[in-house]
Amino acid sequence: MLNSRTTSARSARGDAALWAVLAAATGYGFRDAGSASLTLDLVLPLAVLAVAVPWSRRRPGAAVVLVNGLCVMGLADAATPGNAHVLSLAALSCLLGARVTEARRPLLVLAGCAAVDLATCAVLRAQPVWWFYALTVLPAALLLPWLAGRHWRGRRQLVREGWRLARGLEERQHLVAERARLTERAEIAADMHDSLGHALSLVALRAGALELSPDLTGRDRADLADLRGTIADAVEQVRETVAVLRDPPGRDTGAGLPVNDTVEDLLSRAVASGVPVRWERRGASPPLSCLVERGMYRVVQEALTNATKHAPDCSISVRITHEPDRTRVSVVNAVPSAGGTAHAGAGPASGVGRGLIGLQERVTVLGGSLRTGSGEGGFHVTAVLPHQATAAARTGTPAPGPVTAPGRPAGIQGPASPTGTARHPDPGMASDPGMASDPRMDPDPIRAMDPDPIRAMNPDTAPGEVLPESAERLASVRSDARRRSALAFVAPVVAAVFFVPSAVYLAWQLTTSVLPPSRFDELTTGRPRTELAPLLPARAYPYPSDHARSAPRPPGARCEFYRSGRDLLDEVDLYRLCWSGDTLLTKDTVPAGRP
Repeated sequence: MLNSRTTSARSARGDAALWAVLAAATGYGFRDAGSASLTLDLVLPLAVLAVAVPWSRRRPGAAVVLVNGLCVMGLADAATPGNAHVLSLAALSCLLGARVTEARRPLLVLAGCAAVDLATCAVLRAQPVWWFYALTVLPAALLLPWLAGRHWRGRRQLVREGWRLARGLEERQHLVAERARLTERAEIAADMHDSLGHALSLVALRAGALELSPDLTGRDRADLADLRGTIADAVEQVRETVAVLRDPPGRDTGAGLPVNDTVEDLLSRAVASGVPVRWERRGASPPLSCLVERGMYRVVQEALTNATKHAPDCSISVRITHEPDRTRVSVVNAVPSAGGTAHAGAGPASGVGRGLIGLQERVTVLGGSLRTGSGEGGFHVTAVLPHQATAAARTGTPAPGPVTAPGRPAGIQGPASPTGTARHPDPGMASDPGMASDPRMDPDPIRAMDPDPIRAMNPDTAPGEVLPESAERLASVRSDARRRSALAFVAPVVAAVFFVPSAVYLAWQLTTSVLPPSRFDELTTGRPRTELAPLLPARAYPYPSDHARSAPRPPGARCEFYRSGRDLLDEVDLYRLCWSGDTLLTKDTVPAGRP
């Protein structure tokens, strides 16, 4: 409710400001006219504008028709067809293009207004200057601002669609990161089941053995039987919980993570398969919890997988350092050269960086830390794990830090945080591959995304796949915007091709048929045309009004008309020269006003 009131107040202020600007233009035109009527030329136009400006929001076509009526009043003026209402007509025509999506009805409105203007000229039997005004100035004030308004609307719609697509990309980033975290947590739960279930099974076995001891009383045996049953129930509950946390059947999320495998076994298989790995272990191996052992295994496995995927045939160095209270696992792979077979800038694999996201989640859950990024010697993956898993103090589930694949350039911003706030890369840590940069870092959302809307919406979309609806919508809006831009450029050119030659020709006719008043006074009746030729203009005025043609003339005389001024839009007095043969018989002035 409050938002609607704020929007209404903002609209009212905008309408008031527009009316004030158009009213100022109307007042200036009234003051410049001098002898204009106060009621018809000032009060009535201001009242029409006060109605038309608010109507431009609900009925923009009717508002254009109202203001065009003010321009028709100018065509009925005997002095000049031009008035200040052309500015109001252009402003409301621009709003018509900006506020109406379709083009058919606005074009009908504009065509109807142009037809009314021409019909007015025909009914009033207007002079050519009025016809020229109705054929050029008024159509230009109707059509060109309307095209500009449509271009403006298309641009705004394109920006809105770009931001909507950017929000969709950000939500997709959140979903990918959240899925990676949930998948890794399911794997952690499976590891917990393997370790905790085994320990509980041993406890149940010990309890069963104690139950057979001959030194126990019957009550002790009953208590041990209850304890053994409770432990069996706990094992079953753990198994059911892990089954719920696992992915649906058919998804092999735990592939490559055998239960009884060790880091040494993993590295030995990598060397046997031809991967150039050299590794070392420093310090005495302390007793590690099962979850920490699985964490170390997962760090080395993911680092080797990414290295062989993004930087094949490059050397890999693995170092495990046992410190008094923690273990540091460091994997460094050399970055391929620019001319190598691997392409560091290649796109991410189908996992879209989920492995490193899930790896960071696992390390964080164990109470450790993970850092990835380029450094001396190549790409570094370093994990620091406590010897015993500790619960990380967190108030919520954090977004995975920015990580990047080995052999790929850093600097691409990682996914945004779940709260919607953009994450900035941590110094020393690269960003996650496959994640688009936050579009809010750039004021133009189109420039912040891939130029191809299909690739921007879904980088994994292969040729021939069904396109996302948002990508199709953005492509459609872009096409409409380009078409409107081309139309807004071509329409003035076409109009210029049709109207400019006629306008130039008419202006040439009007300006070359001007007889200045000083020369008119020098003309003497009874003198031959050869003597008066230097005082006469190059040609006579070809468009005198009907009342000028019908003025009384000497019998048998041939009369010519000349304009007394160079004003192209104002009606000026005409000079009439009547000739009898080549001799000037009479000269007189035809007033500009109509009878």
